[in-house]
Amino acid sequence: MAPPILKLDDIFLSFGGAPLLAGAGLQIEPGDKICLVGRNGSGKSTLLKIAAGLVEAPSGEVFRHPSSTVRYLEQAPDFAGFNTVQAYAEAGLGPGDDPYRVTYLLSHLGLSGDEDPRMLSGGESRRAALARVMAPEPDILLLDEPTNHLDLPTIEWLEGELQKTRSALVLISHDRRFLEKVSTATVWLDRGTSRRLDRGFAHFEAWRDQVLEAEELEQHKLGKSIEREEHWLRYGVTARRKRNMRRLGELQTMRSNYRGHKGPQGTVQATVSDAQESGKLVIEADKITKSFGERAIVTPFSIRVHRGDCIGLVGPNGAGKTTLLKMLTGQLSPDSGIVKLGTNLEIATLDQKREDLDPEDTLANYLTDGRGENLLVNGEQRHVTGYMKEFLFQPEQARTPIRNLSGGERARLMLARILSRPTNLLILDEPTNDLDIETLDLLQEIVAGFPGTVILVSHDRDFLDRTVTSTIAPAVPDAPDGRWIEYAGGYSDMLVQRKGALEERKRAEKAAEKPKTQQPTASGNSKVKLSFKQKFALENLPKEMAKAEAEIAKREQVMADPNLFTRDPAAFNRLAGEMEKLRASLTDMEEEWLELEMLREELEG
Repeated sequence: MAPPILKLDDIFLSFGGAPLLAGAGLQIEPGDKICLVGRNGSGKSTLLKIAAGLVEAPSGEVFRHPSSTVRYLEQAPDFAGFNTVQAYAEAGLGPGDDPYRVTYLLSHLGLSGDEDPRMLSGGESRRAALARVMAPEPDILLLDEPTNHLDLPTIEWLEGELQKTRSALVLISHDRRFLEKVSTATVWLDRGTSRRLDRGFAHFEAWRDQVLEAEELEQHKLGKSIEREEHWLRYGVTARRKRNMRRLGELQTMRSNYRGHKGPQGTVQATVSDAQESGKLVIEADKITKSFGERAIVTPFSIRVHRGDCIGLVGPNGAGKTTLLKMLTGQLSPDSGIVKLGTNLEIATLDQKREDLDPEDTLANYLTDGRGENLLVNGEQRHVTGYMKEFLFQPEQARTPIRNLSGGERARLMLARILSRPTNLLILDEPTNDLDIETLDLLQEIVAGFPGTVILVSHDRDFLDRTVTSTIAPAVPDAPDGRWIEYAGGYSDMLVQRKGALEERKRAEKAAEKPKTQQPTASGNSKVKLSFKQKFALENLPKEMAKAEAEIAKREQVMADPNLFTRDPAAFNRLAGEMEKLRASLTDMEEEWLELEMLREELEG
């Protein structure tokens, strides 16, 4: 094993109350690709800043190899003294670094380099900062939410860059798919301490659940031990005084450990307030268009949105997702065409810019609209502090100004307000930004189980796959020209259908170029059929998929043993590796079967 190039050990840090970090650590070796995970407010960003040397820990050991270079992605870049983005990014280069790397990175991040830093949006500032830290190819690259404000094509490009980089990485991100593809190790920051798993994020949640189950079992055993010792002290045979005093001391220690145990932070508990059911037809758009100058944003597009649909909008930044969303919800009139909204609509909107938040307002005032200490949730009067607890806010935060909240806490606060109001049409514009994994899980459950209708814009592929029933995307993904297509299913389903359509178009073009040599069928028409190999695969893939699912279920049953990881970590890791291969194989088979089934349907008319 290579020696670490950066090591944090036994780090303690407090901001006046309970310790934020209480013995946390982080070890980075050459080639590491670590994802740092934990709840919002658990200290992930603080630990990363300590690693970068931007925050000094009052106690603990910090070691950085003297010759190693470290770059940290700033949340709020300082552009003072720079006239162009190119100059800002090049300032991060070292003496021997290649200046072309800056131009290459800026172009892939959607910037020319000539922009005035003072005129950049928040997303553009993040992109400029990303180019600055990646250009030198440092020994250690520390990235805090690098995918925020990036569109899907750019996120997928960034994945490829980070997978092949020679830099050691530490990543903080809410994007599950991004972490699964880039990370090879996971550090979990929980209740001030850190644990490491030498496997990527894809294995984190199963491992976390194992750890928490083992911890709960240990607490249960400790409680039983305390009961036995108390019974012995009360009713046991009197022994030597010295022995009694020793056992009494041990009992006091056990009681102290039991009372002092800090369990994992709770999860958000919330449901959507019931509203009157909307009409069956929620939105009908007929041949709507929109242009800005000579640029077409939406060419004739038609859609019917029914009650219960969950529709996702995807595409590169600037393609017109928000414009299309505003037209569908009646906030923006189309240049031509008609949009009809259904009856009894109660609309709630979560805006990606969080513009609804007044930084000087307090949490309680925001949630109650300034109407005292109570709010109405599902027809029931609730005290604001009790409702806040369901979203992991402490009662003492009720009078806290919103400006003091982190990005994740602001998103959670807006979610709390939206869910307290009756709604049957949810409009979510980049709802996953800044949310931790647990709150993301809750949002997915809410969206997937929402009885009304949802329209959302997102760059989070995993979130789209878990929630939406159809996906609207540009017809030409790399160069949007105003044409939009609705695909059945989530983001992965859209990619499969798009790939199938592209391959079919290529086949048709090749067939058109070849001389017509096919023999006429009995009906007198030439007809393309599935090959024997394709037919065989179409018939047998479902059986193979069922076998793979059964094998996965067997391993899941074995791994459900809460003591397996602590008793036999090698067996746990072997099973986890086998499950990863089986799931990848199952995904490949499902995609192949879907392509063949779509081809069969097309050939059969």
